Amino acid sequence: MALHEIPLERRTLHGHFSRDLEPILTVDVDDSIAFACLSSGWRTETGELFEPRDDVLDAGHALIGPVEVRGCRAGQTLVVGIDQVVVGSWGWCAAADWSTPLNDRLALSEGPGVSLDWTLDAGSSIGRSERGHELDLHPFLGVLGMPPPEPGIHPTAPPRIWGGNIDCAELGEGTTLYLPVPVDGALFSAGDGHAVQGDGEVSGTAIESPTRAQLTLDVRDEPALEWPVARLDGAWITLGFDENISVAGEIALNGMLALMERELGVSGADALALASLVVDLRATQVVNGSQGAHAVLRDGALRAT
Repeated sequence: MALHEIPLERRTLHGHFSRDLEPILTVDVDDSIAFACLSSGWRTETGELFEPRDDVLDAGHALIGPVEVRGCRAGQTLVVGIDQVVVGSWGWCAAADWSTPLNDRLALSEGPGVSLDWTLDAGSSIGRSERGHELDLHPFLGVLGMPPPEPGIHPTAPPRIWGGNIDCAELGEGTTLYLPVPVDGALFSAGDGHAVQGDGEVSGTAIESPTRAQLTLDVRDEPALEWPVARLDGAWITLGFDENISVAGEIALNGMLALMERELGVSGADALALASLVVDLRATQVVNGSQGAHAVLRDGALRAT
């Protein structure tokens, strides 16, 4: 087990997913990676735009990677331990002034829009806006994932079966994410630091912030997953993505029913009846083209007698 420090520089950054990208680093199973990442929009800790960038290849999130995991094979499960997530001193959020289904419905696509700068204190976990708002911080990385198995350039915005722009606020420090592996070596990338975000990410942004993180990468044969799963402190979550939020919810619920069979030994109609009582189904994000839902099962919510 080794800790690899990845410098924040042009060589280690990319703005798209592709199985054709050369890995910046090869690690062994159970190795950890530590890195700083830019905010959404390729902004540095001082708010300046990172340069140089390619208009096509860097059109998406500023991601660190890809990192190859030695011996990992397509079809296995990548285990991402989220050891540490620390926000920088500055972040921003915005709303309206661009076209989305929600902005169109609210007649906000043409403005007026709003952009707020936030002063962030990682020590106290408090954020304060330029207008005097104050809130608690719950930092996480919005993007954790691997490229599609098809060759070519793929955008970073939509989450996929193999992860990516999941934008799940539950995936903070101390959690573990399980992802189906699409390509040999995994070619894992991460970035898009968020200081805090509500379920849904309804405006299209969280508090977007430069962030430092440490992750530990493991590989397993079981469970063989069709969609991402995560282990939280005291809970399991399952995730689903689709252009239709209802379908995304059905995928997440189906994943939870499979998890209940693995973990609790209940299946079929029994699992569905019990899930209706103890599983919370939530909108992860509704703004990334492929929308996200997650199902939550708290430990001890269902007990044998």
